Amino acid sequence: MYAIIVDGGRQYKVEPGMEVDVDYRDVPQGESLTFEKVLAVSGDEGLKLGSPTLDGASVTASIIGPKMDKKIYVQKFRRRKNSRRRTGHRQIHTRVRIEKIAGV
Repeated sequence: MYAIIVDGGRQYKVEPGMEVDVDYRDVPQGESLTFEKVLAVSGDEGLKLGSPTLDGASVTASIIGPKMDKKIYVQKFRRRKNSRRRTGHRQIHTRVRIEKIAGV
């Protein structure tokens, strides 16, 4: 059984027990999170597609905690001006564990 959900403009294919990194939320560890935008659910009866979302379908997840992404470097360089600038950025994500998929 799997579902396709939308969060933060991205689509995720999730299954129960799977761990997924979503956009950062300031929610304590152990709390429950519900994803209401479900595009498709596949189960024993087959695949159910929404147009664009399924009514009554939801995915429940529990918060594991925040996670830092790997560092990316942004480097600006202007030729012949002796001008260089290098900065770094680490994006914060929230790691969740998919608990239950409630389909229609």
